Amino acid sequence: MTMPNRQCGKCGSRLSQYNSEALCAACTRLGEAPQVADRAWRDERVLRALSAWEFGEVLGLLRRRSGLSQMDVCLLTGLTQSYVSDLERGRKQLTGRDAIIDVLTGLALPADLRARLLDPLGGPAFYTQMGELAPDLPWTADRMVLSIEVAIGGAMKRRSVLAALGGAGLTHYVLQSAIAPAEAMASVSADGIKVTPHLIESLQATTNALREIDASSGSGSLAATATTHLKTLLNLLRNGTYTDAISRRLAAVTADTAMQAGWYTFDSGAHGDAHGLFLGALRAAHASGDTRLRAGALAYLAIHGYSVGDPRDAVTAARTARQVINNQDSPALHAMLLTRQARGHARLHEDRHALAALDEAWELCGRGPGENDPHWLYWINEGEILGQRGSCYLDLGRPAEAAAAFADAREVLSRDETRTRAQFLSRAATAQMRAGDAEAGCATGQEVLTLAGRVRSARLDEQLQSMLSEVRHFGDSAIARDLLDQGRTVLRERTAA
Repeated sequence: MTMPNRQCGKCGSRLSQYNSEALCAACTRLGEAPQVADRAWRDERVLRALSAWEFGEVLGLLRRRSGLSQMDVCLLTGLTQSYVSDLERGRKQLTGRDAIIDVLTGLALPADLRARLLDPLGGPAFYTQMGELAPDLPWTADRMVLSIEVAIGGAMKRRSVLAALGGAGLTHYVLQSAIAPAEAMASVSADGIKVTPHLIESLQATTNALREIDASSGSGSLAATATTHLKTLLNLLRNGTYTDAISRRLAAVTADTAMQAGWYTFDSGAHGDAHGLFLGALRAAHASGDTRLRAGALAYLAIHGYSVGDPRDAVTAARTARQVINNQDSPALHAMLLTRQARGHARLHEDRHALAALDEAWELCGRGPGENDPHWLYWINEGEILGQRGSCYLDLGRPAEAAAAFADAREVLSRDETRTRAQFLSRAATAQMRAGDAEAGCATGQEVLTLAGRVRSARLDEQLQSMLSEVRHFGDSAIARDLLDQGRTVLRERTAA
């Protein structure tokens, strides 16, 4: 039996005898709105990227698994095709809470997966370990104070708290800091010490003075002094009398002080204790409402990640910090965060990402301070960016380029910042020797040993040991033997001090 000829009701083409519809397959597809397949959202790689806020990767994976073009994604999200392409290639980031919500809504994020934006991959055990300080609980003033008390030796067991904060757990903590609502801070004591603007300024001045000492001569015994200062601030938060406006300022000074106390502790080699202080600082910064302080705390967590932890945590913390300050005119702060991100990428041997972040940091630094750049970021300059570039090249196994970057940095670094100069020069000596220039490396090493006598820093001690281990490869030369002998003497003196 011959079937009658049938034509598509839209384009007029002949319909297949097996097509019982009124339109051909091509016209049927054109009439359908593009959509992301639900199964694409369930893909394990998509879920991991969603939990890590890697939205460019999420977008690319969803698009390919749903058979969509970039133009289809544009129709769903309202983004331009060039922006979609840049997101997928990692050239741009999706920033701002509203933008993230709009894009995920356009891509039809299933309701049961929304918790992936907050929940770590580690599962419920994470919350059990964290107890009262689990990041999914409201970020209240009481929990902020408690987190810092724990970090400096409070009632809760520090080890169990810190053990929970690696990998996905730390990622959750970082991301929750960016989206958790800030709660009102009201004093609970009617007869406590009245916290006045003058007292706030005095407390901040103490924190600033400690920071200046650290920049010139290292942490030394500053960790204990800063911790005592921090306890005073916690006592005022617990027992003082203040208005909501004053409480925000008090929380800001507390955040700044906790960051500095954490930094001095880290510089003295107590990395676990420092980690707890950085997390406490993040909570205090959140309570203050100052996004720049929040970015500062995240920057310290990034340093911890690429120095002694997981470099991926450094990248996550730095990226999140940049999202937090997206609406701020703060090129210096963005530049600093990009160097932290670059160090994380370099430790992961991601050359392209590391160098791209450094190039952007250099460009931003060249603009000069912005209207919203914080006062505590006075040390970001061309020398710092160049020094970080040298450190990245060293981590990437490119010692000749590292040596060149450090040489450029030494020309512009301030001689007053002895600790920073000593650290960068110790890495410069290491780079020169790895590049095969023993004479230049030993000459730089002699300069480092002279500077080391004026700096108390466990981190510098580690870098000195690394530098001297490189010298041993050239032990047959007189200049190398002299540097080794002098280096051993300096290290013994520093250990005994």
